[in-house]
Amino acid sequence: MNKSATTVPIDFIKNLLGGLSLSLEQRARYMQQIGISMDLLDEGSARVTTDQFAGLYRLLAREIDDETPGMFSRPLRGGTLKFLCLSMLESANLIAALYRFTQFFRLILDDLEFELANKENLVRIALIPKTSEVSQNYFAQEMMLKLVHGIASWLAGRKIPLARIDFTYSRPAHVSEYVFLYPGPAYFDQALTALYFEGSQLQTPIRQDKHSLSEFLAHAPADWIFVSFAERIVSHRVREHLEKRLDQTTNIEEVAKALHFSLRTLSRRLGEEGTSFQAIKDELRRDVAIQRLTKTRLPVAVIGNQIGFDDPTTFHRAFKKWTGSSPGVYRRRTK
Repeated sequence: MNKSATTVPIDFIKNLLGGLSLSLEQRARYMQQIGISMDLLDEGSARVTTDQFAGLYRLLAREIDDETPGMFSRPLRGGTLKFLCLSMLESANLIAALYRFTQFFRLILDDLEFELANKENLVRIALIPKTSEVSQNYFAQEMMLKLVHGIASWLAGRKIPLARIDFTYSRPAHVSEYVFLYPGPAYFDQALTALYFEGSQLQTPIRQDKHSLSEFLAHAPADWIFVSFAERIVSHRVREHLEKRLDQTTNIEEVAKALHFSLRTLSRRLGEEGTSFQAIKDELRRDVAIQRLTKTRLPVAVIGNQIGFDDPTTFHRAFKKWTGSSPGVYRRRTK
């Protein structure tokens, strides 16, 4: 995954903890190990880095021996993901491997099934909840969709583009985060929650073996949850361009020219991805500020200057709008 700084809403942490029967002391201990303050759980606009989210996911999976922490009635014991991948490595191609994926989970999960179907030139993998709990647990559904896509991409040796992603629920408040979760257009209020692949993409032979499996597992779940900037979605390209020039005043006209778009085309493409130039710029500044506040000892004023704020007061005001806390308070809560 590209090392570019990214963050996710505190709701990701709340959802990860939500299905677990943990005491307040246990929650505090686990979050402290990852460098997340319990106070952030009470701030709706707070954010954490993707590394912190992935770190807490790995810690919980190990501590409670469940690789999908608390998401289902039956825990997926440590080693489940490894055996799943091993069962797919000998497949003739990706579509055969994904069929094995669906059958594997039919054997080990009681409250969720995967359904593979061909529809014209598309291959659909749908989630079929078997209990009301899973039907209402959108976070668990999103994590399992990401697992499908992550394993398929790993087996192919490249991120596979998605033709579309459908969700049964309405457009969520954190819809702007989907650009970091799914490399494809997302549709809401659909009949099924499902991923759609171009059929030709799944004729790819398996390009991994047992030796490369260890590295894949070592980087789970970050490598299969979060989309890397190398996937070249237009909004990612804009963000990547801006990140190299954070301390400069860069406008949309300059970015459009650098990326070989007309101003009108770039604005339209960003709108189709559910974002805008200013939103990308603000989100990038926010994420880099959080990353540097939590991982460096740089003075707050220096961080503000590095991300394009000449006036410390303006930086404080903007950061509080983004996260609900001032930069100094946020740093103290994440140490």
